[in-house]
Amino acid sequence: MLRYLIDPANAITTAGLLCSSVSLYLALNGQIEIAIAVALWAVLADHLDGVVAGRTPNRHPDIAKMGRSLDGFGDIIYGAILPAVLILQLNKVSLFSLFVATALLLAGAIRLSYFANFGKSEDGRFVGVPLSYDIPLLAALVLIQPFIGPELFVAVVNVVFAFLTIAHVASVGVPSPNRIMYLAITIFAIGASAILALRGIS
Repeated sequence: MLRYLIDPANAITTAGLLCSSVSLYLALNGQIEIAIAVALWAVLADHLDGVVAGRTPNRHPDIAKMGRSLDGFGDIIYGAILPAVLILQLNKVSLFSLFVATALLLAGAIRLSYFANFGKSEDGRFVGVPLSYDIPLLAALVLIQPFIGPELFVAVVNVVFAFLTIAHVASVGVPSPNRIMYLAITIFAIGASAILALRGIS
């Protein structure tokens, strides 16, 4: 089964899974900023693997099928499990953060199950906010943390992700990213990961 990973797109998905694993380790070790910096590369891998898959000529259907499943597992790890762990850590594993993290995990599983079975809406939009928004949003909040103070920061994170949990499973149409959005996401992810990594090791 490992031969399916030789495919360029599946190899990128696997690299994203490795980034998620390293990020989980860093998060559990309390190195939040570096954990999010690494997690942003998992986000980039998730965006890039689909582009590469679409441009790979004569891609075997079995490889594509394997890639879709692998991508789904990658999504639940970096899009739900990882943010949930980070929220727990930021809240010092408080009881309230357990409710937020649990809701986030459930919403992530429900949304991915819906997408796997029904895909996008008839007009090509995502139904519900994609999980790929979670880590970039958390990164943006961590970037502004020094300007709002630790107590307010944690409260903002909890409120934002409580609403985001609802948005994941809400019947709202979210446009698919175009080239400009992909470019913006890439620039933000690279820049934010560099800043957070430097802050984390300083």
